[in-house]
Amino acid sequence: MIGYFLQIQNDSLAAAANAVVDPTAAVNEISILEFIFKGGVFLIPIALLLFYTIYVIIERTMYINKAKKVDANMLSDVRMHLNSGNLNLALATVERNDTPSARVLKEGLLTIGRPISEIESNMEKMANIEIGEMEKGLGALGLIAGIAPTIGFIGTIGGVIKIFYAISVSEDISIGNISGGLYEKMISSGSGLVVGIVAYAAYHIFNSMIDGFALNAQKQLLEFVNIIQRPNGDKAK
Repeated sequence: MIGYFLQIQNDSLAAAANAVVDPTAAVNEISILEFIFKGGVFLIPIALLLFYTIYVIIERTMYINKAKKVDANMLSDVRMHLNSGNLNLALATVERNDTPSARVLKEGLLTIGRPISEIESNMEKMANIEIGEMEKGLGALGLIAGIAPTIGFIGTIGGVIKIFYAISVSEDISIGNISGGLYEKMISSGSGLVVGIVAYAAYHIFNSMIDGFALNAQKQLLEFVNIIQRPNGDKAK
């Protein structure tokens, strides 16, 4: 008889164990897209900011990479033509290169004959104009880097408020209800942070590329001034 009761008890424990294990095994898996869509309505502006960020990154990458290209022989050709006294050929050389560096040199060639300070000033102004063209859209990236995480945070806070309001009405404070609603609202914050990080990184990468162009422009300006100040291409001893 005792053995019979022990057998029943063991069977009951096994059934209870299976009841605990089975629900875990039966958890429904969802796709990444379905998971993201659970983030709520605040994902819409975050998605729009992401698409705009990607557009700016692609457009600025193409523009700045093209703008940074410099013909290694351009300055030496300009030196040769100026030393031979042929300003028109020097102008034709830079006009063949449709790049910011060429336009800065062209501004210097057009002001030859004026005081050196005026030539330097005009070339620096042209370089600043070209830098301004490269910086178009970067302000938006800096703004998105701050706005996207904030929008995501607002979405999460709004969702948490709704969760606790529902709890106050239904008086159901089960862990399942709280955690289920909370993880969905945290998707909004996570998405906003990802978009913000992408925009922040792109903003600083582009600025470093533009800083490189500005440094090269200063070197080019110095070399050009040395060319026109040293007749017949005489080099410093």
